[in-house]
Amino acid sequence: MENNVLQGLPAQVDSHCRVLVLGSMPGAVSLHEARYYAHPRNRFWPVMATLCGFDATLDYPQRMQQLQRAGVGVWDVIGQCRRSGSLDAAIVRGSEVANPLPALIAGLPALQVIACNGGAAHAAFQRWVQPALPVVAVALPVLSLPSTSPANAAWSLPRLLEAWGQLRPWLHPSESPTTRPWGG
Repeated sequence: MENNVLQGLPAQVDSHCRVLVLGSMPGAVSLHEARYYAHPRNRFWPVMATLCGFDATLDYPQRMQQLQRAGVGVWDVIGQCRRSGSLDAAIVRGSEVANPLPALIAGLPALQVIACNGGAAHAAFQRWVQPALPVVAVALPVLSLPSTSPANAAWSLPRLLEAWGQLRPWLHPSESPTTRPWGG
């Protein structure tokens, strides 16, 4: 599999997105099922369902719809890479191709915060995306949150909920601005 180029999933973002959650690259189960955070032990859905107030056991399209209703969009920093297995550490260095996030961010008038799901996503964002952001978007907060991956077993669900709870101020629809707070 290391010689195969893996293609990520399409962005799940609408124009009302206030919170953009970025992973590094979908894992093998997610790519196989063409669904974000599809591994049964990944804690992304329980965390976001709790924060956004929906049932984590809903069908995938309904969960995505509930995220978008809460102002949350999902994508990944890396759009293509070579990797054996699912771990970020197994991504073949130099094979990564970043998704066109600066263009996406420029087209999101309500965006207020970017949340990186794990250190690898945050490092990839800093490496490939942040330098290419429009000047007005540089002031946008970028949070490095602990990974919801089952590989991050040191973080219990309660600890993840506490850390990811930083997103609560941006999840309430009545607080959604009509224009970018950072001037774009």
